[in-house]
Amino acid sequence: MRPPLTFHRRTTASRTAAALAALALAASLASCGVVAESSADKSSSPAATPVTETPTPTPAPTPTPGKGPACPELRCTSITVTGDMLVHTQLWQQAREDAAAAGQPGYTFVPLLEGQRRYIRNSDLGICHQETPVAGPEGPFSAYPSFNVPPQIIAASKDVGYQACTTSSNHTIDRGTDGLLRTLDALDAAGLKHTGSYRTEAESKGVLLLKTEAATIAVIAGTYGHNGQIPEFPWQVDELDPAAMIAKAVQARALGADIVLGVMHAGDEYASEANAQQQDVAHTLVDSGQFTMVYGHHTHSVLPIENYKGTWIVYGLGNGVTELSPWYVVNNEGLLVRAQFGQDAAGVWKASDLAWAPSVIVRGPYRWCSVASDAPQGVCATPAADAETHLRTKTVVESMGAATAGAHELLITKEK
Repeated sequence: MRPPLTFHRRTTASRTAAALAALALAASLASCGVVAESSADKSSSPAATPVTETPTPTPAPTPTPGKGPACPELRCTSITVTGDMLVHTQLWQQAREDAAAAGQPGYTFVPLLEGQRRYIRNSDLGICHQETPVAGPEGPFSAYPSFNVPPQIIAASKDVGYQACTTSSNHTIDRGTDGLLRTLDALDAAGLKHTGSYRTEAESKGVLLLKTEAATIAVIAGTYGHNGQIPEFPWQVDELDPAAMIAKAVQARALGADIVLGVMHAGDEYASEANAQQQDVAHTLVDSGQFTMVYGHHTHSVLPIENYKGTWIVYGLGNGVTELSPWYVVNNEGLLVRAQFGQDAAGVWKASDLAWAPSVIVRGPYRWCSVASDAPQGVCATPAADAETHLRTKTVVESMGAATAGAHELLITKEK
């Protein structure tokens, strides 16, 4: 048995003996496979004193309210989306007249789109849908059924504020691979990001990530078909395949996406209701838990907005621009939607506001015009016709309970 310890002030000799004993103990433990830390060196220096580490304070998050409505969270970002940019003959004739009036050569579609600028400016991100392939600057041009339109529509989209466009549609390959490549080249030249069609297989495996001050947004698109045509390569155009879209969404989340948008090009033309395919795909995307919002186009008509399990689905935005149809009044109408997303205290991003503005295409000259209640561009067609468009759009938009869920009309003149 070891005798009781007696505490006393150590001499230099006793400290040396203690250190040797500690080293002997460490050697003994090491021989048994145990590594012990010797405290002899720590206590042998008279200057050694206990060190207390001061924890580094976590910096307070920077408030980032974003553009648009008041942000209910610390961080918000807003995204504006519109429908098909569908350029027919009368529209490029108008663009030529507008260019001539401005003393410019060629074509300009900026006056046609000018009314959208104010809305896009009051959001952090604007996304359009380039429905068709484009030709060279001087043509030859063609309209339905096989589009090949002036590329100046892309430059105009950039001019009024769009930062990105989707490109997967039933007309993407109207002009084969050459038309697809021309369109992507024109988007790149204009400085517009894009997704939905691709130059290479490797490119098709990527995900479009767009950054605002507060968030990273992924855009994942797909089309229901190609009017009976077959792409030269299966990877050239994103299809409306829920499994593939969900896989891309998972990839986007892994790459740091805060918000994931699913974009459907589908539906029955000139309808006022979403068809079974649209609802099934949209619900499947939402059920995956990977998508923050789903929206669509293709029908050339405005479709309902639904809040499904807390996630907004905008089934159909109608036309962003189009030639007037004498047969289908709904073809001449569209929907601009701005969604605001906020990041809650747990770090989760979800919709904090959803607003819509009804629009109509007018002729003489051709212009996109908002028929929202605040009439930001004045009278579009006639007061009576504008009121009819507004009522028709509102009735369809709210037919699946959107108003009850919180969607409301966007009155841009009431904002700064």
